[in-house]
This record gives sequence, structure tokens and C-alpha cells, in this order.
Amino acid sequence: MKRIATPKRQKGSVSVIVAVSLIALLGIIGLAVDSGLGYMIKARLDAATDGAVIAAGEAVTRGNNQTEQTTNAQQAASAFFTANYPAGFLGSNATAGTPSVVFNAGTVTIGMTAQASVPVTFMQTLGFKVLNVSASSQAIRKTLDMAFVIDNTGSLNSPGVPAAVRSNAIAFLNNFDVTNDRVALMHFAFGTVVDVPFNGNTRGFDRATMAADINNYTFNGNTNSAEAIWNARNQLNTVITQPSSLRVIVFFSDGAPNSFSSFFPTNQSACNNNKAGTIASGDATNGFLSGLDSISALSQPFPSPCYKNGLTKTNDAGTLVTALPKWYNAHNINEQIFPIWPVTAPRAVPNGNVTYVNVNRVSRNLLEAMAAQARIEGTYVFTLGYGPELVAPAGPDNEIGEDVLKCMANTPDSLPRCYNPQQPVGVFCYAATPADLLPCFTQLASQILRISK
Repeated sequence: MKRIATPKRQKGSVSVIVAVSLIALLGIIGLAVDSGLGYMIKARLDAATDGAVIAAGEAVTRGNNQTEQTTNAQQAASAFFTANYPAGFLGSNATAGTPSVVFNAGTVTIGMTAQASVPVTFMQTLGFKVLNVSASSQAIRKTLDMAFVIDNTGSLNSPGVPAAVRSNAIAFLNNFDVTNDRVALMHFAFGTVVDVPFNGNTRGFDRATMAADINNYTFNGNTNSAEAIWNARNQLNTVITQPSSLRVIVFFSDGAPNSFSSFFPTNQSACNNNKAGTIASGDATNGFLSGLDSISALSQPFPSPCYKNGLTKTNDAGTLVTALPKWYNAHNINEQIFPIWPVTAPRAVPNGNVTYVNVNRVSRNLLEAMAAQARIEGTYVFTLGYGPELVAPAGPDNEIGEDVLKCMANTPDSLPRCYNPQQPVGVFCYAATPADLLPCFTQLASQILRISK
């Protein structure tokens, strides 16, 4: 009779399998725990290097030459990294490399790398003792062409205001790169003076000369804003033939426009010499007009031969000017880009009669049309408004000057007829007091630098 064989007990084999399985399980757990720790360190390292190169991109504008700019950029990057990656974060040890700053044809490329290591726990069962992670970031600062326009009208000539305008306008320029950015400076009242034009396609700008010009500004005259925007566009479109990737007009004013320039026919033969002039309507609703003034000076009346038979610049200009031209033509008598009359919107100017209402409305229509044309051409418009006059009703239609500046900048909170999201969207900032000018100028500079990256 055969016996049936019974299986032998395998206690030892099971123990080995369990031990091996535990080691594998610990390895899997260790991989999950330590890898999770590594991901958190990696995320913090990425954020620190990203922020560092952005900070360097802002700091690289400071300095009078590339050596100073490189030093400032590297110091800013290192300071930002140290502040945003705390020593010993999650037990790690991090080191950051010296940021690279490369200037090339107007573009500045900033790069930074960093590494971090942290001892592992569970993964030691798989033979790992340290987990290493790394990060690298790069920021490219776009080239910038900027026309900086400053209002010098008489309404700004009140205690403390001129000094605040001068100091903060100069501080605003300190945010930009004197070796790579291109900046043109101009100021306006009855006419516009281009203090420092663009130097053709040459990179950089003369900040010291601009500061000296701004410090010499006086404040007098009416608000011929359209002439200022025309000059800003002309600088960007004709003086520069190789435009930068970012083009900006920064426009500072304390009120809505009330003047405009063109070739005006007059009843004085001495004035009909193919010379463009400025006619002003003022802000009151008394129907008073003044002019004619030079379009290339802050406040300079036409020569006295224009004012015969008892006429003066301060007389009603309607006595001197016989009609309004149909087109804005201050720089080319045959130019037909911006209509003056007849127009129905945004403000109706039905005829060429020389009236207070027509002149005031034309002044505002032209400004908005020229700003819109700049945006169509791909230029951002940033506006800064100052003072109580900007938020008080003025002109024949009791308009708020702030609304005009918002329309120029194409801000989402501008009048519904103005906002066009398909065009460059700029920024408007309102400074109620002289003390508010600094944060407003700072905000505009920060927004321009943000879109330049």
C-alpha cells in the first residue's frame, strides 16, 4: 500500500519573502515620501529663481553703463533669491549661481541657476543618501521706445505742484535703461517743445540732459494736448525707423484739452502766411477764445502785425480767425487724417464756425482720435492725471477730464464708447495731491517694465 506524500513545511522561505517584500515596500514608501519632499523643494527653488531674474530685469535699468547695470541686476537677483528661499528650507542646503546678464542689440537676457540637496530617510533602503534638485530661470527684457509727454500749463502753477512734477518726472526716468531704452522728452501748453528727441535708431537716452530740462520747466498757457500727442507719434513713427518690440506714450496732464492747432484763415493779411497757430477755448463756458499762438513754444503769441486795428491775443480770437479747417493740418496743410468738421461723434462739430463750443469739442475729439491712432499702430498709451480740475466738470458739455485720459489709455473702466480690448490696453492713474504723484509715476513705470518682459 502506497503512502501519499505530504508537503514539507516552508517557514524559512516565507520569512525571506516577507523580509524582501518589506524592504521593497519601504523603498516604495520612501520613494513617495522623499520624492514629495523633493517636489516641494523644487517648486520653492523654481519660484525663487523666477522671481530673482524678474527682480534683476527691473534692477538692470539702474546705472549709467553696462558694468553698473550688471552689478545692480546681480545684486537684486541674489537678494531676492536669499529672501525667498530660506536657509535650511525643509532641511535642504541650497546654493545659487551668479546671474548671467547679456546685452545684445538692445535686448537684455538674464539667466540664473540654483541647486539644493536634502538628506533622504526611507530612500536610504534603496542606496540613496541625498536627493539633489536644480532649477534654472531666464528673463528677456524687451527693447523699449517711449515718448514722455509733460503738461506745463498754467493751471499747474500753484504752490508745491511744479516742484513735485519736476522731481517725480525725473524719478520716473530713473526706472529705464540709459544704454538700451530709447526715450524722447517733450512738454506742452499752447504748443509743444520737444526737449530731447530720439537719436534716430541709436540705443540709449541722455537722462542727465532730460533731468536738467525738466528742472527748468515753467508752467504757463492753455492745454493743447493734441499737439503733444502728434509730436509723440511723430517721434515714434518717423524719427525711429527700426522700432523696438515695445512702444509707449506716457502722457501727464492736469486737465482736459481746450486748444488745438492748424492753419487758420484770418482777416489780417499779415497772419495769412502759411503759418500754423493755436486757438484756445479755455475751460469756462463764457464763450471766450484766445489766440493765435506758436505751435512750437510753451506760450508765444503770433507777431504783433497779426493784431491790427486794436486786436490783441487776448481779444476774442473769433474776431481774427474766420473759419475752422476741415482737417487737422498743423504740420502739413494738405494732410487729411484727422477730421475737424463736419463730425458727429464723439462730440458733434457740424460746421466750421469759430465758436467756443466748436473749438473746445475739436480739441477733445482730436486728442482721442490721435491716441486711438497710436494704439492702432501698436503703441501703448499710459496716462497720469493730477489735481481737482481733472475731476470737475468743464467745457461746454461739462465733461470730466479724467474720462478723456482714460479713453486715451484705453482702460477697461473708460467710457463704453472708448474701450477696445483688441487694442493695447494702457493704464490711467489719478494723483489727487502732489504727494500722490510719486506712487502714480511708480505704478506707471512698474506696468511698463512688466509688459517689457
